[in-house]
Amino acid sequence: MTDQFTDLDIKEIQFADTIFVRDIETRVFQAIVVKCLAEIEGVALLEGNLLDNLLGREGNERIKGIHVEQDQKNHSVSIKVEVNVAHGISIPVKAEEIQTKIAAEVCRLTGLHVACVHVIFKALISEQTVQPIKVEEKQPEKEEFSVEEFS
Repeated sequence: MTDQFTDLDIKEIQFADTIFVRDIETRVFQAIVVKCLAEIEGVALLEGNLLDNLLGREGNERIKGIHVEQDQKNHSVSIKVEVNVAHGISIPVKAEEIQTKIAAEVCRLTGLHVACVHVIFKALISEQTVQPIKVEEKQPEKEEFSVEEFS
């Protein structure tokens, strides 16, 4: 009976388990989804509403149609994406392309399991009105001092 306790590491009894916590904001998931959708032809995000335009919201603050729910207990995430699709495109094929791309990127970049990618096609639009999704990237700020000031 005492033989089973000889292999036990005493440190496991003395120190509590270390818990690592990481929180990922919804905006991060939204940015990943926007980049994925930008690479897929024939789909467009929903436009911001009048309130967004009046308040001057831009970029990730203005993203409409991307909803994220995180399950901290299971380390997983569920994503719901609402998009418009161009006329003439097979919706089941496009849905599978969107779901596969989003699940792979979110898993690769966050390390979380993607439990669900729910794609909702809100409207059928003509190909001329499908504009490529623009991904805004911040430009590095220019430094406003010169080397001579420090000499």
